[in-house]
Amino acid sequence: MTGIAFLLNGTPVRLMGESPTRTLLDWLRETRGLKGTKEGCNEGDCGACTVIVTDGDGPKAVNACILFLPQVHGKAIRTVEGLAGPQGEMHPVQQTMVDHHGSQCGFCTPGFVMSMAAAHATGRRDHDDVLAGNLCRCTGYAPILRAAEAAATLPVPDWMAEDLPFFSDQISQGGSAQQTGGSAPPLLPRSSDELAAACLAHPEATLIAGATDVGLWITKQLRNLSPVIFLNSVADLQEIEHQGQSIRIGAGVTVEALRLAMQAPHPSFAELLRRYASVQVRNSATIGGNIANGSPIGDSPPALIALDARLHLRRGDDRREMPLEAFFLDYRKQDRRPGEFVEAVTIPATAPAFRAYKLSKRFDQDISAVCGGFNITVAEGRIAAARIAFGGMAGIPKRAAGAEAALLGQPWTEATIRAAMTAMAEDFQPLADMRASAGYRMRTAQNMLLRYFHDLAGQTVSVLEVAP
Repeated sequence: MTGIAFLLNGTPVRLMGESPTRTLLDWLRETRGLKGTKEGCNEGDCGACTVIVTDGDGPKAVNACILFLPQVHGKAIRTVEGLAGPQGEMHPVQQTMVDHHGSQCGFCTPGFVMSMAAAHATGRRDHDDVLAGNLCRCTGYAPILRAAEAAATLPVPDWMAEDLPFFSDQISQGGSAQQTGGSAPPLLPRSSDELAAACLAHPEATLIAGATDVGLWITKQLRNLSPVIFLNSVADLQEIEHQGQSIRIGAGVTVEALRLAMQAPHPSFAELLRRYASVQVRNSATIGGNIANGSPIGDSPPALIALDARLHLRRGDDRREMPLEAFFLDYRKQDRRPGEFVEAVTIPATAPAFRAYKLSKRFDQDISAVCGGFNITVAEGRIAAARIAFGGMAGIPKRAAGAEAALLGQPWTEATIRAAMTAMAEDFQPLADMRASAGYRMRTAQNMLLRYFHDLAGQTVSVLEVAP
């Protein structure tokens, strides 16, 4: 590969010598002068930098502030400057924002219209979810939501389809980009075999999938990452395979793709993933990254551990697998050797009694204070198996072994559940921080088990519904 190539507002672009960790936002604003894409939080929270990235899976809204240039190789980028038609015609979401007075100061408006345009192109009408990653401080969301609803009834403009055929033969994928600066060139493997070879050759390299966490190492911590290996072109890590009684999920599957895939087999998991950050972040973040990051408050590990997930690791041609809970050794320390990477995670194809719950100060776009996964098997009125896992309760995602032991063999009653809630106090010594006190975490984790009991009994337990 001789550089980074992509389509920008309909015009082919080829870059040489750019730093592999230069963000798309900085390049758009500083090099191309496209300043409609705003810099707000610079960490993927406010949505002011939202652009549309189109690839073989269609158009998606993403945050340009934590998207590195090598991640857009072979794709099409559309900024707010490229949203109007060739004769200056307004895109429907631009027109309805005007008609419904959806803008006051205007700083957030470009990001809103880009999120709305991506949803409009794909026919999404869940506007509350679509716009959860866009922050407006002055207009208020009511007129913006009215604008989104009005635009949903209008056809997608012809010019918005121009980016779709860009990918096949116009841009080659993979390889190492030529570099003229001081950083080592980025590695862009196209397959897991190429990735395995690159990791062996560069065991010290930083692996970058969605960059939704690593991006902040650059924008906030100003770290120098070199060398880097980008995983976004590794196609075979982006597959979800149904294998009879199990589902194998490639490490490169985005959280949004996984959310959609889990709606039928594991709807509670899908609902948990709906609360994972925002649409823009879910369109970039990967399940492998969420696991390999090793955060004690990552949303997916508690649910996956409760599902008895198996983790698949690869180092060169050597592959191994383990129970997911065994991967987490200590705070930010995992059982992963130099040059080894997460290849996939396997979960059961069905688990009717599985539930996952997230507790955070905001429903959308917030980090968990406590996240719990529950999967209990009842046979002939007694508990035959129990898997309970939490995030936010220890330095790692961890099972509630004492509570599980208190449940096994006991009758499936509220009294049994309450006894297990008491036993849970022996499993964890949670920390207090800005999100929750230790006592609050313990109490709410215990209450999640009680919530699970009532959930399986068919009672309403949604935090979005009020019951008498």
